Amino acid sequence: MPALTGFLWLIGYYLIGEGVIHLSGLPVSAGVVGMLALTATLIVLGRVPASLGAAAQPLIAMLAMLIMPGVVGVFFILDELAGQWWIILGALILGTLASVATTLWLLKRLMENRHAR
Repeated sequence: MPALTGFLWLIGYYLIGEGVIHLSGLPVSAGVVGMLALTATLIVLGRVPASLGAAAQPLIAMLAMLIMPGVVGVFFILDELAGQWWIILGALILGTLASVATTLWLLKRLMENRHAR
């Protein structure tokens, strides 16, 4: 039952994202807006509820399958992307470097907090 409650959290924040996108017309994914709202809520709470963790754990294990439809969809628009491969390559490299740098910074910060306790 805790996993069901966690899935309701996730669906609820996705719907919040849908509402924000619908009302504001922002050119951003509703999932991204919902996850930002969920992140803000978890920061305020200062913890991750057990039910949310129970729902998220199986999703993390299937992350590759959840990403695959978007990756496969790119193959259907390759002709439209043909002249933009330098931009795509640059975005991939910069995005990867930013992701690695952010992860390392966060890991270092969390490890410092753990040793301070």
